[in-house]
Amino acid sequence: MDYQIRRDDVVLLMIEAAQTDGQAVLDATLDITDATLHRAQSAPLQVRVPGQSFHLHYRAMLHITRPDVVWDALAASPVNALPDDVAPYLHPSRYCPSDQFRDIAEHQFGALAGGAKIAAIARWITATIAYVPGSSNGETTAMDTYTARAGVCRDFTHVLCCMARAAGIPARYASVYGVAVDPPDFHAVAQVWLDGAWHLIDATGMSMASGLAIIAVGQDAGDVSFMETEHWAQMIGKTVTVTPQ
Repeated sequence: MDYQIRRDDVVLLMIEAAQTDGQAVLDATLDITDATLHRAQSAPLQVRVPGQSFHLHYRAMLHITRPDVVWDALAASPVNALPDDVAPYLHPSRYCPSDQFRDIAEHQFGALAGGAKIAAIARWITATIAYVPGSSNGETTAMDTYTARAGVCRDFTHVLCCMARAAGIPARYASVYGVAVDPPDFHAVAQVWLDGAWHLIDATGMSMASGLAIIAVGQDAGDVSFMETEHWAQMIGKTVTVTPQ
């Protein structure tokens, strides 16, 4: 990643693969030219560079152990049985106004339940919403995408999270690296809570759970931006490469 930034600006990064269920980081290096780093638990990495040139190279090797999901075998949990840290992912959020999707979810998918419902929602999104780079921006919500019928991975994920939450299934946004993402870039998928665990699903149809490396999770894209700066940053170049071994 190469950016021009304002002198002494603080850069917040969420680009490092997580040590979490289903994946182990075997080796990783992060090189940022002339940088001072500050790490805080469960927070973005804070980076300060003295000049206006921000140059970063990150490399990681992971072992992915999570299997691909058999959706029809997964049941939804009753709302009153959800763990305390899972229940908040039923609520609307800035980009996921799930309260606006209740009638839509009931009309489209009300006859289904659990994993079968989630799989049907993902298939509907893949078939109905066109993947069009540049069709959305930082203000685009899931309802905007649903209406426009166009978006990118961020938008596909927001719609899936909305539909799932509207149907009473907790869902959260996951920023990831994906083996089959085309064009290669940072990617976004959803995680849904079924049968007492989180399960990854890619509404773009590009990736399976076994080919994804989680970076971070949150209510929506606003929680897990890969890079934030206080002032305007100009991208010079960015390359993401994910290779299976």
